Amino acid sequence: MMLPEGKEEEELHEMLIDRFQLLSESFQYIGQADATALRGAIFMEFKNEEATGPGVLREWFCLLCQAIFNPQNPLFLSCPHDHRRFFPNPASSVDPLHLKYFSFSGRVIALALMHKVQVGVVFDRMFFLQLAGRSVTLEDVRDADPVLYMSCKQILEMDAALLDSDALGLTFAREIDMMGSKRMVELCPGGKDIIVHSRNREEYVSLLIKHCFVTSISEQVSHFAEGFGDILSNSKHQQFFFDSMDLEDFDRMLGGSNNVINVKDWKEHTEYNGYKSKDRQIYWFWKVVESMSEEQRRVLLFFWTSIKYLPVDGFGGLASRLYIYKSSSDSQECLPTSHTCFYRLCLPAYGTKSMMHDRLQLISQEHISCSFGTS
Repeated sequence: MMLPEGKEEEELHEMLIDRFQLLSESFQYIGQADATALRGAIFMEFKNEEATGPGVLREWFCLLCQAIFNPQNPLFLSCPHDHRRFFPNPASSVDPLHLKYFSFSGRVIALALMHKVQVGVVFDRMFFLQLAGRSVTLEDVRDADPVLYMSCKQILEMDAALLDSDALGLTFAREIDMMGSKRMVELCPGGKDIIVHSRNREEYVSLLIKHCFVTSISEQVSHFAEGFGDILSNSKHQQFFFDSMDLEDFDRMLGGSNNVINVKDWKEHTEYNGYKSKDRQIYWFWKVVESMSEEQRRVLLFFWTSIKYLPVDGFGGLASRLYIYKSSSDSQECLPTSHTCFYRLCLPAYGTKSMMHDRLQLISQEHISCSFGTS
């Protein structure tokens, strides 16, 4: 895959991150580091927490990507009908540091691939194509902007006589809104004076797509690609890396599966220590899991393993089976804990199904699942 293999422990890149300053401190550790220091192993620890190891590293990658691709962050936009799929925001310059953050984001995504962490984020086709050095056509922007896509399709399919009557009043120019200020941009020299008609409509659509989805984000794509290339063994191989696969391959590597979690598959890949599969606590546990919403199951899985999106082949694609250990605590008030590095959930022997339900519901809340667990 042309991504570097982890090096010996003496070349560890160590990070101590405050959860409440996750994005800014990660930017300092990753964005400002020498690229060669990032190609080895990474030692990750959250401030004031004892947990370390692969589980913490997986958690950091997932939480960091949530922050980078957060809708309140101006760097990326999500596709209207697929909120896991992103592309650069043409208006990202509202953040003066946006280009540095795009380089940082490229490094983070390459590192996630290098460490085989599936972060639940995927790229829109037109963004992926530009990273691969390929051209972008109208069909490639269908997901990024369905409204513009349909408008362009209607122009291309419109009756020639109607279009030639200038019923649409279109010229080779478009209005853009930057930070509340609107201005007209020509798609070609003298474009505001060139009327769109049946003989030039294909050229108009081609130039419009190029301006909206290539020219307007060229700097962002370039800096992201530069950051991604920093992590490759040889930065010259970056285009070949993207060109050697299709978008679906990349989705599987980076995003994992977005399919509904199969509880039966989950049970079949779980072993027990201190419990037996027929114990009432185990029976209650799976009954509660079956009653959970899909998002609650993902949060519980994340609490247990620091994995929110499974490989495409489900639990069988994980590096290890999962484990439920009987907790050493006799207190009925204790919450379950986890050792995410070992895919281990430590479950107290609750006396009733109701108590089991309440405790599992509590740890399957997003804000709680990211602060419990030990390693």
